[in-house]
Amino acid sequence: MNAFANHFSFEFRTGMRDKTLLLMNYLFPLGVYAMLGLLMTELNPPFVETMIPAMIVFAILSGTVLSLPNPLVTAREAGIFRSYKINGVPATSILTIPALTTILHMVVVAAIITATAPLLFGAPPPINWPGFILFFLLTAFACAGLGMLISVISSSTRAVVLWSQLIFLPSMMIGGLMIPFSMLPDALSKVGLLLPATHAMNAFQGLAQNQGAAFDPLWSVLILLAGGILSLGLAIYLFCWDRLNTTRRGHPTLALLALLPYGVGVVLL
Repeated sequence: MNAFANHFSFEFRTGMRDKTLLLMNYLFPLGVYAMLGLLMTELNPPFVETMIPAMIVFAILSGTVLSLPNPLVTAREAGIFRSYKINGVPATSILTIPALTTILHMVVVAAIITATAPLLFGAPPPINWPGFILFFLLTAFACAGLGMLISVISSSTRAVVLWSQLIFLPSMMIGGLMIPFSMLPDALSKVGLLLPATHAMNAFQGLAQNQGAAFDPLWSVLILLAGGILSLGLAIYLFCWDRLNTTRRGHPTLALLALLPYGVGVVLL
């Protein structure tokens, strides 16, 4: 337990000292939050109603999908995980501790956004606070799972960029952050259901903000939970200690199983 706590403390301090992680965990999401708060509230006043959940989901995506995988891949390629294995550090700790520290950083960012948005931009605060906190943790869990899975299946940092952007960019455009899900054409709405951001926004709006959901938010809760569990399990199963490891227990394409809960949502919703 002491080893876990020391590893967690080290990773958290690293996130505060590393310039890249500091940028992606704090400066980038808070900078975009301030910019959109100034622009979108003037150009698109209804954006204010969903500003808090949208900016929190954006921050989570930035910290997990964009930022989390790269240090893990870099460490694996440098052979650092081999020394971890020699010293008895389990693969679960290597994956889960960076995810947990990233979620802790996201808690700080979410608190800043939630506290300042009503004062600076007139955004409505959450009505259901327990639900709001639960959906934040659930969204962070689901997205962190995807971030860990990306780090495991990516052969290089260039592959990380490809897989991360494959989730991040569609989330921004059709995930309900900027354009309400109900306004999307049918074809795009089906694609949007494959994204954690869509279900996060639906749950936030329906159960935390009391603004009306595009579809039953309980489905979104179940899909995010199942997606996070599958992503975490697959990341641990497919984990490799270094790029020369020939004992991988499964092919990287198994990572597509993480989309199964979201695919069920496409069929049923």
